Amino acid sequence: MTKKKIVTLPGDGIGTEIMDSALNILAEASKKFNFAYEVESFPFGGAGIDLEGEPLSEKTLTACQQADAILLGAIGGPKWEQAEKTPEQGLLQLRKALGLFANVRPIRVPEAIVHLSPLKEEIVKGSDFVVVRELTGGIYFGTPRKLEDDFALDTCPYSGEEIRRIVKKAFEMARNRKKKVTSVDKSNVLATSKLWRKITEEVAKDYPDVTLEHQLVDSAAMKIITQPAYYDVIVTENLFGDILSDEASVITGSLGMLPSASHSENGPSLYEPIHGSAPDIAGKNIANPMSMILSVTMMLRESFDQHEMAEYLEKICDEVMIAGILTGDLGGKATTSDFEEAVIQKIKG
Repeated sequence: MTKKKIVTLPGDGIGTEIMDSALNILAEASKKFNFAYEVESFPFGGAGIDLEGEPLSEKTLTACQQADAILLGAIGGPKWEQAEKTPEQGLLQLRKALGLFANVRPIRVPEAIVHLSPLKEEIVKGSDFVVVRELTGGIYFGTPRKLEDDFALDTCPYSGEEIRRIVKKAFEMARNRKKKVTSVDKSNVLATSKLWRKITEEVAKDYPDVTLEHQLVDSAAMKIITQPAYYDVIVTENLFGDILSDEASVITGSLGMLPSASHSENGPSLYEPIHGSAPDIAGKNIANPMSMILSVTMMLRESFDQHEMAEYLEKICDEVMIAGILTGDLGGKATTSDFEEAVIQKIKG
């Protein structure tokens, strides 16, 4: 069996701590599933600036381009905020170089943390959906763009191909989930949304096993909060996806539980927690590693088709949390290493 090549970019702050925990857990689980892989680690972000003078060096970029998948911990911190080169510049460069067009953010609420949600338990229970956001088109990148004293202009362009490839990504994901896609647009007003809906209908014909529904963005914004368990895969354009995925992130009650993925058409995908580097708790062994562990399970599913292994790992972590082994952000007293060891011991049986 050919070994899969995983490049890790631990980054800054708590990134190194949660990366170590996730990789130790992956190493133990891989023994049960005969998953063959190798890991190479490279400095990135602030660590890249300190060690190599660049947040993303040519050596690191080349390694990422040659990888089967990339795991990123977290980047940034006060040390580099006023610097000429910032960690965030490295991330933008990496996204562009890899052609990452699809951002995937899963929202899942394990039984052990249902009570932490700002929403009522009966509303949140059973929530398990993903927001698939188009990353390269739309109003964020459109031209012309103008800002004057008393006038401003933004342009929101989308091509059929940009829509088609992100919608296909959503349907492919739905096939491995509950087989339902909710396409979110504003087709009662926007021309781009009318095209979005037309293209989505065309793509749906190639996936007769997946149910498609359309929803206007204002309606979706309400329903995500009032009926989050209703959804499976939500696909939408750049601006709407930015807003809806941030809205949905509060459902779990802790950013320490939320992973994400960014995909290209042909190259490697990038997996990372949605939270920052948390410099205030870095080095204290108290960070929640779940966001990084769940980034690993996303990688197992979406880059390596290791669905059984991913589900197994998530189940083990849920059992550990149900047993009351929780980090501080979840109201517990467990350290990062306490949680890691509990998961590993459970895997060992």
